[in-house]
Amino acid sequence: MQETDLKGEIVRLAEAQIEDPALFLVDVVIKGLAGGKQKVIVLLDGDQGITIDDCAKVSRGLGVELEERDLMPEAYTLEVSSPGLDHPLIMLRQFQKNIGRRVRVTLSEGERVDGELLAATDTDFEVAVETKEKKKVTLTPTRFAYADVEKTMVLVSFK
Repeated sequence: MQETDLKGEIVRLAEAQIEDPALFLVDVVIKGLAGGKQKVIVLLDGDQGITIDDCAKVSRGLGVELEERDLMPEAYTLEVSSPGLDHPLIMLRQFQKNIGRRVRVTLSEGERVDGELLAATDTDFEVAVETKEKKKVTLTPTRFAYADVEKTMVLVSFK
C-alpha cells in the first residue's frame, strides 16, 4: 500500500475511534522507511482540550484495527497524542479554539508577526498584530489568508 493510501486509511480508522464530538483528528504522520520500523503518530485535539484517557482510548481501538487489517506488516510504533505547542495550527477548529491567545504567524515569504488571534473563518484569520515603536506597543487588526501563511504557532505565556 502506498503511503498516501495508508495515511488515508489510518485517518479513516482513527476518526471512527473518536466518539466524543468535541474531539477531532488533527493529523496522521507516518515516519520511517517502508520495510523498516515505522512510527505512526496520530494527533488529536478537542474544543475544550484533550485528556490522556481520550488518547489512550483512541490508541487501543486504532491499534486493534491496524492489527486486524494488517495495515502495518512491518514492526511499527503507534503514538496518539495532542499536537502540543511545537505543532502549528492547521485546522479551522484549532484556530477557533485558540482565539484570544497569542500567536506567531510566519508568512510564506518568511516575515513573522506576533499578536492575539481574534477570529478565524474558512478562508482566513485575524490577528491583532503587535508593532513596537520606541516604548509604545500598537495593535493593528490584520487578516491573513491561510494560503499566504507558512505556519501559525501558539505562543507560550508565563504571565
